[in-house]
Amino acid sequence: MRISVLSKKLWCVHKQLILVLTPLVFLPLLFTLPEKEGKCLYVVVLMAMFWCTEALPLAVTAMLPVCLFPTLGILPAKKICPQYFIETNFLFLSGLVLASSIEEWGLHRRIALKVLSIVGVKPAWLILGMMLTSSFLSMWLSNTATTAMMLPIANAILESLFGDLETLKQKCKSVEDHESAIINGQSSVKLHSLPSVPTEKQIMATEGTDTPELTDPRTAEESRAEAQYQLKVWKGFLICIPYAASIGGTATLTGTAPNLILIGQLKSYFPDCDLINFGSWFAFAFPLMLLFLFLGWLWIAFLYGGLNTRLCITKQDRRTQAEARAKALIKEDYRKLGPINFAEGAISFFFVLFAVLLFTRDPKFVTGWSVFFKKGYVSDAVTGVIIVSILFFFPSQKPSLRWWSDPQALNTPYVPLLSWKKAQESVPWNIIMLLGGGFAMAKACEESGLASWMGGHLQPLAQVPPAAAVMLITAFLACFTEFASNTATIIIFLPVIAELAINVSVNPLYFMIPATVGCSYAFMLPVSTPPNSIAFASGHLMVKDMVKTGFVMNILGILSVTLAMNTWGIAMFNLNTYPEWALPFNKSALVTNAHLSVAQSLNATL
Repeated sequence: MRISVLSKKLWCVHKQLILVLTPLVFLPLLFTLPEKEGKCLYVVVLMAMFWCTEALPLAVTAMLPVCLFPTLGILPAKKICPQYFIETNFLFLSGLVLASSIEEWGLHRRIALKVLSIVGVKPAWLILGMMLTSSFLSMWLSNTATTAMMLPIANAILESLFGDLETLKQKCKSVEDHESAIINGQSSVKLHSLPSVPTEKQIMATEGTDTPELTDPRTAEESRAEAQYQLKVWKGFLICIPYAASIGGTATLTGTAPNLILIGQLKSYFPDCDLINFGSWFAFAFPLMLLFLFLGWLWIAFLYGGLNTRLCITKQDRRTQAEARAKALIKEDYRKLGPINFAEGAISFFFVLFAVLLFTRDPKFVTGWSVFFKKGYVSDAVTGVIIVSILFFFPSQKPSLRWWSDPQALNTPYVPLLSWKKAQESVPWNIIMLLGGGFAMAKACEESGLASWMGGHLQPLAQVPPAAAVMLITAFLACFTEFASNTATIIIFLPVIAELAINVSVNPLYFMIPATVGCSYAFMLPVSTPPNSIAFASGHLMVKDMVKTGFVMNILGILSVTLAMNTWGIAMFNLNTYPEWALPFNKSALVTNAHLSVAQSLNATL
């Protein structure tokens, strides 16, 4: 009893214990390693522990470099602080602000309902529609916002298909369970009782029908089997949305934080590397997203009962009636949105303009519009800030010259497409701080020599074929990110992976790109990503459902990334040759090592 009480008390203060004990446990790093490398590794390990355990809020841990690196003599504050708002952060911020304007005017809901009305209402097609919509929205919105928006839509469609979820769960119970409940004195649940006041969905479902519903002619076992099938489909709906959101976020640079960290660290380590921008990344990652999305759909639809002959053959039965009700619900919800208004049209225009300008700035295969400006001056961040700045003054109502000459016209205040108050509330500033902390950590690893030191100790991996190394790196990070934030994971490992590539004379992008994408493939646990947590919080999924589905999803993701890197990835980024932009960094590392060797030999002679 005392042990259990003590363990509960320890758990209550476990975060405080981690904060106190972690610096003490890893203190030997300061004395057993070379001075600068040891100090930098000490800070990196502290931050990694705090990020993985969330002993401190993620954003607070991200600010530790500002106080620790200068006080330990690793980097001065004037080199650390600018890392918190480099141009990559501005690109991320512009994407978030544009996303907040899309949410403000409900354009995302219109897109979702339109896609669902196109794909149809059979379970497999609806799962595909949910996945396509979620992945497309998460390319521009945050994965969390996409999941939070799509789950209520999914639940409404499922209720029109299968009825109330709790009633469905009761139907899944076996006859023996029902009889034992009666023997034990528990009251039975009346499954077909109607509420006293019909809901809107029930009114829609019964609208246009004059005859009452026929009595179910099926046996209890058949009804239970059908209910179990429906419950499986329900789980498939709920689980496909967070997975598709995580997959879709990899397709654009602004879709998820690890993609931006890759850009920031590339500019820090390899300033001459200009291969990765919004357009080139999209050209590589979008086909990969479609491939993985298709494989994931096949797996989820197979596992949760969506793949059957009903995909191609229409049958007149109860399922057909339920599908008709679901289709009516989608059409009714879309009808309620009304015709597209001026604000939605304006947001759509700026959204398309934002994407087109980013794609065509410097697409590599053709000359982009950036040639009209001084070379190296205009980046993706400039494009993003220009577009979102317009949103703060562009009118949300259609301008009219009659308003000036009509004295009876309403003198309503001028309302722009987006207000700063709304943007301030919608932007997750903690993620921007997290990005900055990652860039500060990467800068310290580079300047202190820690990345080179760790890369040297990974030299035995040079014996592994590069193609196999890509698979191992993707698999390792996909597993690690199940237990830690994907942003924290890529911050910790990307400098090491870059140094590993240099030490084994492999194009750094060949290792860094799959590592970045692999960090977004966290499907097995509810705590892996916020979208997973939101879906799990609905109360209809169990951990074993996510583990069973996510394990195969991870394997499919690893295989998809490996295929992409070794086919169109090699052709796009010329990955089979060691690039010139990595040579200066490599040479400087060799010179540093040579100087160390000379110094050591002199010390030995003296």
